[in-house]
Amino acid sequence: MQHVNPLTQRRFTPAVRPPEGVGEGPPACWFIFQGYHLLIPDRETDDLLPKGDALHELGLVPERQQFLGWLDDRPCYAAEVAAEVEAPAGWRFQGLRSLLGVLDEDQFWLAGRAVQIIDWDRTHQYCGRCGQQTDYHPTDRARVCPSCGLTNYPRLSPAIIVAVLRGDRILLARSHRHPPGRFSVLAGFVEPGETLEECVAREVKEEVGLDVENIRYFGSQPWPFPHSLMIAFTCTAPAGEIRLDETEMAEAGWNPAAALPPVPPPPTISRRLIDWFVSSNGAG
Repeated sequence: MQHVNPLTQRRFTPAVRPPEGVGEGPPACWFIFQGYHLLIPDRETDDLLPKGDALHELGLVPERQQFLGWLDDRPCYAAEVAAEVEAPAGWRFQGLRSLLGVLDEDQFWLAGRAVQIIDWDRTHQYCGRCGQQTDYHPTDRARVCPSCGLTNYPRLSPAIIVAVLRGDRILLARSHRHPPGRFSVLAGFVEPGETLEECVAREVKEEVGLDVENIRYFGSQPWPFPHSLMIAFTCTAPAGEIRLDETEMAEAGWNPAAALPPVPPPPTISRRLIDWFVSSNGAG
């Protein structure tokens, strides 16, 4: 089973070193954050991101900034302002998660990259081993302790997400943290020393009490809330009754392709798994 991952077709080229010719070429694109909130215009417009010399023009002084790379041929930067800074007139800070489906898809995933890099920069100002203030690595995206040499790169927390199938039905569940009526596939974080396939089997067993087989890789997607990488699988659960972990899951059940409850929106990988199931079962 092979699947085409649309995220491999992105227009973005990552880089660490910013371009040397300031002011040359297309104007820069800025992802300006206050915590996990992105600066966007306080009005309806097709152009949601600040451009060019945005920090100076908006009167913003960043606490930190990072070069991200190029979106098409446009250089892209991330910056963070202090929590007490008010948004400039005509702009507002909006939670990044709420911009899913609002920002252009490439811009949204690049904003996710940006906020993770900013968060890493903020939380690694000092060495976790000896407490010395860290420096930027000269060539890599890393912070290095000048005293003990500990090097910290932006971290990721790998998590599996899985479509569990039984014949022409898919298992959909709702955790307690999701709103009533919204269902999705199962997911969970990978534990130390665990393979991805072992994580799939463990999470399904823990959350709904089912044993699974035929675990197949489906695709992957970054998920910047706060710094996850979602690795998607499909599998089958040929027998057994659902037994919920009621501390985590509110409800779960088997669903045919033609009668699904409300599910996550595109372009999430949970929705891609569900859409693949629907397509595979002749519905749409």
